[in-house]
Amino acid sequence: MDLTNSTSAVVGTRTKATAAVALLRPHQWLKNGVVLAPLVFAHRLLDPHAAALTLIAIAACCALSSAGYALNDLIDAEADRAHPAKRFRPLASGELSPAEGILVLVLAGCTGIALCLAIGPEVAMLGAGYLVLQHAYTTFLKRIVILDVITVATGFIVRAYIGGMAIGVRVSPWLVLVTFLLALFLALARRKQELATLGAAAGSHRIVLADYTPALLDHMIMPVMAATLVAYMIYSVTGEVAGRLGTNYFHLTVPFVVFGLFRYLYLVHRRNEGEDPARLLVSDAPLLASVVLWAMAVVALLYGPAMPNPFAG
Repeated sequence: MDLTNSTSAVVGTRTKATAAVALLRPHQWLKNGVVLAPLVFAHRLLDPHAAALTLIAIAACCALSSAGYALNDLIDAEADRAHPAKRFRPLASGELSPAEGILVLVLAGCTGIALCLAIGPEVAMLGAGYLVLQHAYTTFLKRIVILDVITVATGFIVRAYIGGMAIGVRVSPWLVLVTFLLALFLALARRKQELATLGAAAGSHRIVLADYTPALLDHMIMPVMAATLVAYMIYSVTGEVAGRLGTNYFHLTVPFVVFGLFRYLYLVHRRNEGEDPARLLVSDAPLLASVVLWAMAVVALLYGPAMPNPFAG
């Protein structure tokens, strides 16, 4: 989808306040849904106190991730001006000055740490660690081939741990594994789409893209997607997990995951989409439906009436 014309029209009507909001990239806050996972899978969704703490943790991660986006745009403003879509970002377009961008960055970062402190000092330390990871990614890790996408995926793991620590529950190794693999798949798919969009100029906009090729990324994407599916399938049928989740039917959620991953791969290969996973999720109806139906199935299985074990003797 070509967003250049529509983005240009929006930019032309933005005030300083709306430009500052755009710098925070609120549509990317969807990615912080991973913070909800420990609450849901620990059977604490109906616990008002735990739910409130999780909402604060989500708000904290939204602020912290927005601080990371602001830092990225401050450092990459010059390169973004050469990008067909990113040139309309508030700092690249000149709507906000560097000083105003720094102010937004500081306010977002301080808000995120303050919200973490409202939950507890351990969560604040983890939040500070997430900020450090974002700074390291923006300043040098995103320029190192392969390590760039691993760092992005690691950021999702940190957010999952923030969600678990906020309500005092242990984050399952299965959740960590599946989250990491899924985030890695999305990051690799994004690199592939960036190469397709920028063509020969890819390396001049994002240095690490000069070290990737479409064939190399395909060789990485396919095993990572397969590993994601296998890990989730094993997770869904493991007896230990069934005991912890309180259901023997969690494997019924597998078709939604399979469709979602295959649909995403289809959009990347056949429609040249995937550069912005958050926008793609809300713009593609079948993909969004698979995620919503998966979430509904998870809640129904974990919080609905118990069903008998068909394998019980």
